Amino acid sequence: MLASITTVSLITANLSGDSEIRNRHDVIDISRSGTGSNIIIAAFRFLLNQLRMCLAIRQRDGDIVLFFGATSYLLPIVFARLIGKTVILEPRGDVPLTLRLQWEQRLPDILARLLAGSVSLLEAIGYRLCDAIITYTPSMAEELGLNRFEQKLYPYGARYIDLDRFYPYQSFTERDRVVGFLGRLDEEKGIETLAAVAERLPPDIRFRFIGDGARREWLEGELADEIAAGDVDLTGWVDHKDVPAELSELQLLVMPSAPTEGLPTTILEAMACGTPVYATPVSGVPSVIQEGETGFLMTDTDPDTVAATITSILRRDDLEALSDDVRQLIEDEYSFEAAVERYRSILRDISSS
Repeated sequence: MLASITTVSLITANLSGDSEIRNRHDVIDISRSGTGSNIIIAAFRFLLNQLRMCLAIRQRDGDIVLFFGATSYLLPIVFARLIGKTVILEPRGDVPLTLRLQWEQRLPDILARLLAGSVSLLEAIGYRLCDAIITYTPSMAEELGLNRFEQKLYPYGARYIDLDRFYPYQSFTERDRVVGFLGRLDEEKGIETLAAVAERLPPDIRFRFIGDGARREWLEGELADEIAAGDVDLTGWVDHKDVPAELSELQLLVMPSAPTEGLPTTILEAMACGTPVYATPVSGVPSVIQEGETGFLMTDTDPDTVAATITSILRRDDLEALSDDVRQLIEDEYSFEAAVERYRSILRDISSS
């Protein structure tokens, strides 16, 4: 999107050597190493990457530095401001919460909370110092507590969906009664809840887990009887080029995500494929999904309630019409052209401020 508006230099870490991005943009790879599992090593690399980022920023002529997701990188944020750059922060989700949930699996809770609190403090200072903040949706800004920066907040920066790739591969009426989840099979995605839901669905509704992750082996054991009976499918890892076809086989996408994500791309991709979504109202989701009009909001994650709601949704007479409506919404608001115009307007306003 940004490359359609202006020249872009991408400062990144751990980008695949064969990534197509390298052929399209000026790429500065500041690190080939991950953060690692050791907290001390991770903290050292976190600091080192910030110093490397400062050097890369100094070597580039651009007037604007947009920190996409790297909202806790305080050193380069401050450095960019000091050398006269316009600094924009665009969070991808709740980073401190995501880290705390990960660290609590390896560290005492009090230490995990302390470390996550430190990251939260870095973010808070960065938000205060930056020139502008962009969020995917207004509800995301509200959940992240960014409405207090109203004068420099731009809450309509959601990404785009490639409508040439993501479209209904088959009409809604031709689909079997299959509902499913697509993404990493990890704890933060609500996989344990979904397993319990799959066990409670009536026999005429099949549940499909599309993806792979740390909880796959647990799922295979937990749902062994349902898998053997053909009531549950586990597809394993799916190449991204095959995702549209997978989404086009579902009558409903079910996403009980934790409030760590900004706006799951999978939700927008499913809607582009004419697949309604039943998701928890976290972060940017309520700005996209309006109950009963453009999808369904999961206000209770109790497995019995979720299973009963899925059954009720699939019995609706207007589900085919809703499938058409969600596709139209994506065409109108999340096409490449619409996203470029949003960012063009945002950058123009920031530059003139």
